[in-house]
Amino acid sequence: MSLTTPPLALYVHFPWCVRKCPYCDFNSYALKEPLPEEAYLGALLRDLEHQASGLCGRPLASIFFGGGTPSLFSPRAIARLLESVRGLFESAPDLEITLEANPGTIERGRFAEYRAAGVNRVSLGAQSFDARRLEILGRIHAPADTARAAEELHAAGLDNFNLDLMYGLPEQDVAGALADLEQALALVPAHLSHYQLTVEPGTVFAAHPPRLPGEELAFEMLAVCQARLAAAGFERYETSAYAPAGRQCRHNRNYWLFGDYLGVGAGAHGKLTRSAAGTIERTAQWRDPRRYLAAPVPVMTASPIAARDLPFEFMLNALRLTQGFAPALFGERTGLDWETVAPRLHELEGRGLLERTGGHWRTSELGGRFLNEVLLSFVPEPVSTQVSRLSTRLDGAISQDARGTVIHSGSGLSVNE
Repeated sequence: MSLTTPPLALYVHFPWCVRKCPYCDFNSYALKEPLPEEAYLGALLRDLEHQASGLCGRPLASIFFGGGTPSLFSPRAIARLLESVRGLFESAPDLEITLEANPGTIERGRFAEYRAAGVNRVSLGAQSFDARRLEILGRIHAPADTARAAEELHAAGLDNFNLDLMYGLPEQDVAGALADLEQALALVPAHLSHYQLTVEPGTVFAAHPPRLPGEELAFEMLAVCQARLAAAGFERYETSAYAPAGRQCRHNRNYWLFGDYLGVGAGAHGKLTRSAAGTIERTAQWRDPRRYLAAPVPVMTASPIAARDLPFEFMLNALRLTQGFAPALFGERTGLDWETVAPRLHELEGRGLLERTGGHWRTSELGGRFLNEVLLSFVPEPVSTQVSRLSTRLDGAISQDARGTVIHSGSGLSVNE
C-alpha cells in the first residue's frame, strides 16, 4: 500500500528552566547564566529555514512551543519566530499555536503580549495545588501563582488553555488527588492533562526515590478523578488528556494519529513522511544547547524507520486515543498491508485487551489499564533495545500536556504535548 502525506505540525524546543525538577527527564537545563535569547532565536530561525526548504510548501496544521520553559522567552522573541513561520509555510487562519508556561515565570500582562504575538493556546504546568507537594516536586511556583496565571489568561482572552496536573504524588491519597482536581476545575481550563508521577531513570528521584502511592491506590485516584472530570463535561479522548467537546488539542491529536512534525531547537525530534520515496524518517537535533548554538549551520540527523518497526511506532501513538483508529489509517500512515498487524490485533482482542467499536480498533477497559503490555506486543525485537531507542528519540520532542504514563523510559513517554 502506498504512503499518503499526513498533516504537518511544528514543535519548537526551548531547553532552559529556572530550576530542573527532580522528576524531569526531558532535555532541559537549569539556567545558570543570562538567557541567551537573541542567540538562540537566531539559531532557531536558521534551523527553521533549513528544514522548511525541503518540504515543498507543505502547510502547517499546528505549532507548539515546548520545553523547558518557553515562557522565559519574551513575547517579542515569540513574535519574531511566528513571523518567520508565516513567511515559510502556508497555514489556516485559525492555526492552533500553543505556548507552554510555568506559573512562576509569568509577569502581569505577559499573556496579553503573547496573544498579540500570535499565541492562541497555553499549556500551564500546575502539577499540584498542594504547597508541600509542589516543594517536593521542585516547582518554583506556589498554588496562588497558578490561580493568578489562570486569571491572567482569561483576562487576555486566552481561555483555551490546558492545565498540566499530576496524581500519585508522594504520600498523596485519593482525597488529596481529588482536591487538586477540584482546584484545577475551579480555574475553568479548556483542557486538562492528568497523568501519574513516575520515577524515570537518570533523574534525581531515581537516585533518591520519594515515597509514592502503590499501584492500586494510584488506580483508585485515577478512577475517582476520571469520574469527576466526566461529571464536569471533560471527555477522556487520550490516555492522559481530557477536554469538553471541541477543545481537544489539535497538535496532540496529530501525534496520536501518526502525523508528521518538524522538530526545531536543541534536542528536538521530528517525524517526516517522504511519500514519493515511500519512506518515513525520524530527525534529531543536537541535545546540548551550547553545541546547538555554536553550530555555524543547522546540524540534524535523519534516519528512516525500518518497516518492521512501523507497527509498534503506529500503535504506540494510535492506541493512546480512546476512540482508537480505523484500519485504513494504518495503511495510509505506514504504507503497510493490514495483514501485517491483523493477526496480533485479533489475538489481543481474544484476550480482552482490544475491541472493535464503530469500525475502529481501540483498547478495552482492561487493555487501557495494561497498555504497556498491549504496545510491547508489537515490538519486533528485545524490549530493552526498542524502549531504549524510543526513549532516546522522544526526549525533547514531547509537549507538556501530552505526557502520559505509557513506556516511561527516559523520555516522559511517548512523543511532542
